[in-house]
Amino acid sequence: MSLAPAALDNPGTALEVGRLLFAGDCRFVAGVATIDQLPPMGLPEIAFAGRSNVGKSSLINALTGRRALARTSDTPGRTQQLNFFTLGDRVMLVDLPGHGYASAAKREIARWTDVIDAYLRGRATLTRVCVLLDARHGLKDSDRELMVRLDKAAVTYQAVLTKCDKLDDGALEARRGALEAELRRHPAAHPELLATSAVSGLGIAALRATLATLAAPA
Repeated sequence: MSLAPAALDNPGTALEVGRLLFAGDCRFVAGVATIDQLPPMGLPEIAFAGRSNVGKSSLINALTGRRALARTSDTPGRTQQLNFFTLGDRVMLVDLPGHGYASAAKREIARWTDVIDAYLRGRATLTRVCVLLDARHGLKDSDRELMVRLDKAAVTYQAVLTKCDKLDDGALEARRGALEAELRRHPAAHPELLATSAVSGLGIAALRATLATLAAPA
């Protein structure tokens, strides 16, 4: 069932739509190491990008209510390919390799960076990129470089704070304010900044509701 846009103005309805979507069947589709391995375009795609060890895989697992859909690790740089998951046959979730530090050879890092850039620039079905930022550290130079690349490619992206359970309320609000001010200077940035925690569940329902608006109709 799909809902009329007016129904989604109701916060309770939007949260329920998001819950139902992310409670649906979610399956691994492909691990892509080279651009020619990309699956055929069809469903809208939502990609998750961020520094190594920012918590991309943990967030995807929290969103889908699964413990091991996306592989998690304490070792930065373990995700070394683009991993595609179909959610309810309505949207594709894409877990991108982390930028910044990674436990891999420089040649391998350069290879998958080229694949990511080609994907971000040339994927017509890419609807939004969630740029994940560790709430404890805020924006780093590598995050800013990614955002500038997305601005130039005219790819809409939304900043999502992770690990917010590590900050008290005052520190979190200060971090939010600083980030919102900087995001306003980026033309492709979505205006809404979301704060999340895969541990406490903070913001997970709100992020589901936001992303559900991008899915194909049921």
